[in-house]
Amino acid sequence: MDFNLMLNAHRGFAYLILLLTAIYVIALLLTMFGYSGKITKLLKKSSLFTMIFFHTQALIGLIMLFFFSPGFKEATATGTLMKDAVARNTYVEHPTSMIIAAILLTIVNKKFKTNDKMKMSWAVMAFIAIALMLWAFQWKRLFGA
Repeated sequence: MDFNLMLNAHRGFAYLILLLTAIYVIALLLTMFGYSGKITKLLKKSSLFTMIFFHTQALIGLIMLFFFSPGFKEATATGTLMKDAVARNTYVEHPTSMIIAAILLTIVNKKFKTNDKMKMSWAVMAFIAIALMLWAFQWKRLFGA
């Protein structure tokens, strides 16, 4: 495998994750406000698929980062990883935020899977995960400047 293949896979999954996240947010809002907290099949399925694709994306990204990324290797070798704002965002803040968001999504998915009624704390946790994902998302790299 080479870096460009991994990069294209990472970008392709990013589009899918945006779509799944939008469906997940709609299902979450419908559950919160439309069904008096009863967890629907749509929410369970959208939570599951969002989590699966998010984990796949994280795995591709981490493999790409640690094994294929020439920029990461150069930044760590020269000691500029934390000094350069772009490198820090790309190689530290982005993966860390996405991993935290994936962990939160996993916890929320487990709660939705094992319960019939949603608690507000789970919705807050889900929205924190989504906010982290949206904050760390590489918008300019995916859609251009």
